[in-house]
Amino acid sequence: MKKLLAAALAATLATTALARPFTPQDMVSLSRVGAPVASPDGRWLVWDQRETDLAANKGRHDLWRLDLKTKGASPEKFASTDAEESDPAFGPDGSLYFLSDRHNDVSAVWRVAMAGGPATQVTGDYDLSGFKISPKGDAILVWADRPVGAASLDVKQPDKPKDAGSGRTFDQLFIRHWDTWEDGQRSQLFVLPLAAGKATGAGHAIEGALVGDTPSKPMGDGSELAWSPDGKTVYFALREAGRTEPLSVNLDIFAAPADGSTPPTNLTADMKGMDTTPAVSPDGRWLAWTSMKRPGYEADRQVLWVRDLHSGQAHAVTDKWDRSVGALEWAPDSASLYVTAEDTLDVPLFRVDLADGKVHRLTGAGHVAAFDVLPKGGLVYALDSLTAPADLWAWAPNGKVTRLTSVNASKLAGVDLPTVTRYNFKGANGDTVWGFAMRPAQLAPGAKAPVAFLVHGGPQGTFNDSWSYRWNPMAWAGHGYAVVSVDFHGSTGYGQAFTDGINQNWGGWPLTDLKDGLKAATERFDFLASDNVCAAGGSYGGYMMNWIEGTWPDHFKCIVQHDGVFDARAMAYETEELWFDEWEHGGHPYYEDPQAFEKWNPVNLVDKWKTPQLVITSEKDFRIPYTQGIAAFTALQRRNIPSKLLVFPDENHWVLKPKNSLQWYQNVFGWMDQWTGNKAD
Repeated sequence: MKKLLAAALAATLATTALARPFTPQDMVSLSRVGAPVASPDGRWLVWDQRETDLAANKGRHDLWRLDLKTKGASPEKFASTDAEESDPAFGPDGSLYFLSDRHNDVSAVWRVAMAGGPATQVTGDYDLSGFKISPKGDAILVWADRPVGAASLDVKQPDKPKDAGSGRTFDQLFIRHWDTWEDGQRSQLFVLPLAAGKATGAGHAIEGALVGDTPSKPMGDGSELAWSPDGKTVYFALREAGRTEPLSVNLDIFAAPADGSTPPTNLTADMKGMDTTPAVSPDGRWLAWTSMKRPGYEADRQVLWVRDLHSGQAHAVTDKWDRSVGALEWAPDSASLYVTAEDTLDVPLFRVDLADGKVHRLTGAGHVAAFDVLPKGGLVYALDSLTAPADLWAWAPNGKVTRLTSVNASKLAGVDLPTVTRYNFKGANGDTVWGFAMRPAQLAPGAKAPVAFLVHGGPQGTFNDSWSYRWNPMAWAGHGYAVVSVDFHGSTGYGQAFTDGINQNWGGWPLTDLKDGLKAATERFDFLASDNVCAAGGSYGGYMMNWIEGTWPDHFKCIVQHDGVFDARAMAYETEELWFDEWEHGGHPYYEDPQAFEKWNPVNLVDKWKTPQLVITSEKDFRIPYTQGIAAFTALQRRNIPSKLLVFPDENHWVLKPKNSLQWYQNVFGWMDQWTGNKAD
């Protein structure tokens, strides 16, 4: 017995010695699993996987596959070269199509047989953004940026005259969007005939006289497009452009004949909110999509709707379910749909029965990032959490869940994982508010850790149980910080009324929740050093950092403010998606009611600022332009408050490049360590 105890103790000591904290270097080096797709026969699972090329300061994608029918099979890289390979999709014959720039560094569709052999190019060198294969396998839908009204992919933007100046001219908004200046082109749809795995010609346009982007920009993707099962119709979401485009979230669902013979038909013309993610049932009878009711509101509840394609009658399916539907796919029998939805710190999979709208939760804790339906029932999905990057899992109709991959097992070997505990408390308006506390793995028993109080952006968003390659709580924990986060009023996953609670209330209920939530956490968790806290937030969280400077100035050792609003008046005239800023302040422009904007304007309280602040901004951020960050830094400097400014010339609202991400964390941790006295190993 003594020998066994000694051996166990030795093993424990060895494990402890090998254990190490998670670092930002670990984060950027991890393999990132993309959306899985299953072959028509259910044998193969394919996904694209991103690896980091630190020397080139970017990511690259390869295709991977897993044989679901062979017991003990391991994932293997498939059909990959040194080129960028992404967006896999199966044709009805079981062959795999994907995007690649392996020829002339131009993105085109390629095809390969799952049995192996060389890949062949399907489309010409048209620099495509995406594609969808017809269910009949006889056509391919592609999208690419082209001049408005382009009849085919051959139509290109004309070159500037050699004697032209560099100036841009505009006569309406948008002039820029997210991180890109408008250039007169739109993301447009084209259909090409397909035979024996080869597309011919430059295709034909199917949007008629419509002007807009489909998929939508900047975040739209192939989920906004769908084929009918007979391959005769394409359904797509589009917001019609014009002088009201920056004020409108009114995407509509259009039906267009795939041959382009007649103009598209607007199926949701009477629905003035956002209608998107069309999906046709396998039996061809039903068109499903998600719909928001209120015009101008991008965070309204997304309700699942269906339209009977035989009768034209439409009705809401989940109108009694107080959750917002995300991704959706039909079950093979056309009797139900699988959907994701945020739900109290999780993003699970659900089944929604078409007949009565009943909702059944299928998965547990964590964040389902993407999924696909297996041909004979069941699901494959990518699942991640606060302490685990995405891996692939399978769900069987009997409820059995099977892990399929452990992609980053070797890279995370020996990493000590922090402990995450969810908690709730009574916040503003007497409502229940949720949050989490994360305890550093290497914190000694009875010790207290300095606290990183992280405030999420959106503001209609959440710091839920999901992995992030930008604001990653586990990186803070690995550096020795305990982490506290609160899903304040305005957060998603708690019902629409809770989300709406931030409207015209930016500095009100959310601040109350943050104060109450931090107090509740420090009273409950004895590992939190309540007198040694730094607050950090980006986007709306950055706004809250500036608001805290003037309204809660004595509580924090330091502040980290990333891309936050400093001056609401300037923001009203500088941002690009005007619908968001105007909705949040009463649904009107600044000049019609300045007080609605000034009520919660951080610039009005600069005389009360005193907390040391690190300001981070990026020159390609057109959502909250970098001038807001410069203005905040100027205010800090003029008040002689210890402050530092970090500006990225090549990033947008998000810091995405791996070297920049490392620099971001170096500056953030350095700033927080300076003021908390944290001494990370």
